[in-house]
Amino acid sequence: MSRPIVIAAGGTGGHFFPAEAVATVLAERGHDLVLMTDARHGRRDTGLFRDLPQYVLDGAGVAGKGLGGKVRGVLALLRGIGEARRVLKSLDAAAVVGFGGYPSIPPLTASRFLPSAKRPRMVIHEGNAVLGQANAFLARFSPLIATSYATVARLPQHAQTTLTGMPVRAGIEALFGNTYAVPEERINLLVWGGSLGARVFSEVVPQALAALPEELRKRLKVTQQIKADDLDRVRAIYTDAGIEVEAAPFFTDVPACLRDAHLVIGRAGGSSVAELTMSGRPSILVPLPIAASDEQGANGQALVDAGAAWMIRQPDFTPTALTALLTDLFSQPEKLENAAKAAHFCARPHAAAKVADLIESALRP
Repeated sequence: MSRPIVIAAGGTGGHFFPAEAVATVLAERGHDLVLMTDARHGRRDTGLFRDLPQYVLDGAGVAGKGLGGKVRGVLALLRGIGEARRVLKSLDAAAVVGFGGYPSIPPLTASRFLPSAKRPRMVIHEGNAVLGQANAFLARFSPLIATSYATVARLPQHAQTTLTGMPVRAGIEALFGNTYAVPEERINLLVWGGSLGARVFSEVVPQALAALPEELRKRLKVTQQIKADDLDRVRAIYTDAGIEVEAAPFFTDVPACLRDAHLVIGRAGGSSVAELTMSGRPSILVPLPIAASDEQGANGQALVDAGAAWMIRQPDFTPTALTALLTDLFSQPEKLENAAKAAHFCARPHAAAKVADLIESALRP
């Protein structure tokens, strides 16, 4: 049996989906894989990792928490590091690969406490235009760093970086090069809000759409991710406004939603931005306001600068502001077409394979 590659990832899809995409490529190339993840989501019972060895480690985030929460988080991370060290020592891993977020900290930190003869190579992937707090901590160990953006703020001066792009799922990758159809009669609007739908979109978007001119409302088909307890309220607003809507807490066929969309409204996380550019879809981005380093703001600004998106900060994300912007965009579809072309040119296809290449290069003598 060859020395396995440990994938350190957990938490939300923004960190986990890229890890799964890279792991899929590595598995196809014949590598043995092990997943180290966090207790928040626990063992993965679907997808690639379902039938692979998994280790659920202790750990917790510390960003944005009070003193007590920070202390508990640090203690949990220390326990996770101890657990990871014991497992890594027995695995004799060839590499440990982290994808950001606190679930990466225990496995990658633990790898530095192994004897040099059993110490695996360390690789991290940064999905945002600002180095995340977990990766900023891990960068002090001089890992190989794969980046999604050509310029990443907060990188150490002598960091070993390779621009790979953000790995996406195969169904999203398949959208690259898809033709963007300018809306004529039907306008398909996709609204997604991160994990289970951010409430701000349920509060602002329906009111904004209901205030559109009648001729635009009649043409709209809205597909919106909404928290379960908001479904009835939001559907009622759309029904009263005469707007066709498909609303659910979760959509399983995200590639189909993107393929059919003329415009997307959502957050500006690294994975979301990569999916928008891979599918070549224009967007209105509302960065998460509580992100520790405003990485979503930096991600969104990169698309705005490229002409691929419009960005509204959450304090300014009001029904009135959104109605005005949507009226302008739907009335001048050439703006959407130009943004779609710009989004396409921002895409970095085959990122999962490029990250896998980087990992394999670290394994070579």
